[in-house]
Formats: sequence, structure tokens, C-alpha cells
Amino acid sequence: MSAKAAAKIPAKSPWSVPVRRDDVPETGLHLDLVADEATRAAVAGVAGVNGLPRLAARFDLVRQGGGLKVTGEIAATIEQTCVVTLEPMTSEVREPVDLAFVAARGEERVQEAEEDLDPGAEEEPEPLVDGVADLGVLATEFLLLAIDPYPRKPGAVFDAPVSQTELSPFAVLRNLSTGKAEG
Repeated sequence: MSAKAAAKIPAKSPWSVPVRRDDVPETGLHLDLVADEATRAAVAGVAGVNGLPRLAARFDLVRQGGGLKVTGEIAATIEQTCVVTLEPMTSEVREPVDLAFVAARGEERVQEAEEDLDPGAEEEPEPLVDGVADLGVLATEFLLLAIDPYPRKPGAVFDAPVSQTELSPFAVLRNLSTGKAEG
């Protein structure tokens, strides 16, 4: 999780689905999560979007050393405003998740758990807090990172006003040096 995404999530996350590492069977656990209307409204507020008609996640959890390996996907429908036309728009987000959680009790255990991790993993491991991984918080964080901060409707093109392109700073300077009037 990036510091930027963490800074957007309030101390009490709008979506919480805690899973204890000890409750995950040795064979693994599959979870399909669907956020209710109140949760989607709260996450939309945190994300700064107009609406979130759909927010779901599917996760596969596997014990890994003293921690957990979580893989899956976040899927959402996001209502935003186009930065070009200022019209409402809807976009779909599908964000893959591949993250490890390590035991957070004592620095030695964290280091031991990190040795069991995939060295090629893209994400830094997250700590298990009291043996718990909160999948709702995880889904919210990945969603926040996936939302386009400058959404644009398909085919929307910004056309600069003609007067600005004709009167570039260089054209104004050229007109002043030749004595021509602006415009």
C-alpha cells in the first residue's frame, strides 16, 4: 500500500472484513465480498467520486510461513465527472491483488516471515495486526490506487480556445517588435 492511499483512508475504515490467520485452513480459503450500499457510499466519499454502484472483491488466502498470502481481484463501477466535458461518466475498474501479510509480533518473527516470501513480489508485505488481515481495508486501498484521478469520457477531446493558440507569448513578442497591434 502506498502512503498516498493510506493517507486517504480514515482511521476507521469504511469497509472492514477482518480474517484471522488461524481461521484460514491449511488448504486455503476463498472469499467473495460484496459491499453493501452504506459501505459503498462511505468508500465513495473517501475516494472522492460521485458514486460507487458496485464494489466487490474475490480473494484466495493461503497460509505462508507465519503470515498469509492474498491473491484476487477488486471490481467496481465508479461514477465520476469527466475532466474535459464536466459531464457525469461511469467507468469499470478491475484491479488484481497479490499481497503478503507477515506476523507483526516481534521484529525477529517479521524477519523470519519475510524470508519465506517471494523475492520477486511487487508489493512490500503488510503486517498482520494481532494475527488479523483486514480484507475490506485491503480492497479499499487497492480501489483507491486504481481510480483514475483525471477521468475522461471516451472520445472527449480538449480544444483550446482559438484566441489562446493565436496569441502565444512568442506571437505577442513578435507583434511588439514589429509594431503590429495585438489580436
